[in-house]
Amino acid sequence: MPGPLDGIKVLELTQIVAGPMCGVMLSDLGADVVKIESPQGDAVRLVGQFMPHESKVFHVMNRGKRGIVLNLQSEAGRAVVRRLVRDFDVFVINARPGVAERLGVDYQSLSAENPQLVYLENSAFGPEGPSADRAGADIIAQAYSGLLAANEKLDEQGGPAASSATVPVDYGAAWTSAMSICAALFHRERTGRGQRIETSLLGAALTFQNTSVARVPVSDADLLQPSIDAVNEIRSRGGTYREMLDARNGTRTMLGAAYFLYYGGYQAADGAIMLGCVTSSNRQQVRNALGLTEADDPTDSEHFNPLDPDSAEMVEHARKNISARFLSDTTANWIAKLDAAGAPASQVNLPEDMFDDPQVQAIGAIAEIEHPLTGPEQLVGPVYRMSDSPPDASGPSPIFDGDTDDILREHGYAETEISALRELGAVGVEAGD
Repeated sequence: MPGPLDGIKVLELTQIVAGPMCGVMLSDLGADVVKIESPQGDAVRLVGQFMPHESKVFHVMNRGKRGIVLNLQSEAGRAVVRRLVRDFDVFVINARPGVAERLGVDYQSLSAENPQLVYLENSAFGPEGPSADRAGADIIAQAYSGLLAANEKLDEQGGPAASSATVPVDYGAAWTSAMSICAALFHRERTGRGQRIETSLLGAALTFQNTSVARVPVSDADLLQPSIDAVNEIRSRGGTYREMLDARNGTRTMLGAAYFLYYGGYQAADGAIMLGCVTSSNRQQVRNALGLTEADDPTDSEHFNPLDPDSAEMVEHARKNISARFLSDTTANWIAKLDAAGAPASQVNLPEDMFDDPQVQAIGAIAEIEHPLTGPEQLVGPVYRMSDSPPDASGPSPIFDGDTDDILREHGYAETEISALRELGAVGVEAGD
């Protein structure tokens, strides 16, 4: 059954994660995605490569695509893009502002060839403003946006530590890019007009912490402004990053200490458990499962005042009791009790456990793919369902320079033209590379 983007053709000039994963998401929806690579190949082909130009990272970030090798440093290579784009619906690039112009693949140049083109450019900081031309990456967007500080992790020297084992901002930018492309295609269906879309890592990072970034004066005056004033005072006297985090979190810690008793992790006898309670009824479900009384957890009392100086001692008393209960039994037994009580909780798994996890298998998250060089692969596929036009992980990542000639033929290039372009070094890689 064809996907909802069946018939849509996407040409992408992308690298690393945010751009490539946008292409994967469009491919899952049925689009024919063609990835442009330089004669040196995408840099992630070399990240842990197990054979020349092939790596697990590249396979994951580029499944479901075909590839074409073009030398955009040459006028002949740029001319190929201008000719190809006449037959494509979407062009995707993730790079610093100005790169597309230098390569001749900017919106003005390509929309002149195809006025109905949907053109997406993803950058670190966006196309305008004082930081637009700065280099960026997921961790840089985390730092700039406040996401790194909000996660409160410190290294051994008291400096900032990475806030995730993955690259959440890159993946967030991929989702926003794919969503906006689908919206632009719908708009084109109605109006016949293409358009330019601009997304950024910074924008994705801000979305992840919109409640912290937002300003609501009636709330902020008492809860936020004291922390801002305290942080500014520390900055003015040259205080440490650790001091700033402590000051920022002072008011929130007082108000949220009891809440975070039930929205956080604990060690069990054979692993760890995470609680995710966001309501008083959820917290009571956990207390019921653990067999806690008001004496064990005085924070449940209607008389508990988180702003009272004695509240910290009460919270610590409750934390010790909860910790002791969890340590007394296994994760499996506690999860059974918590599930029976209806409490939101989970054992803490390793990502390597997930492939064989029965729930992961039940939602169909793992796709079986046959790669022509490496054989069967099991990769994370579409993680959503559609009843009438289901998404599908349509195939493997492209072999380096494996599709170049076929794609050129599809778009009207004669064999003599292809040979001439290879001789010029405008397409493909040199023999022996």
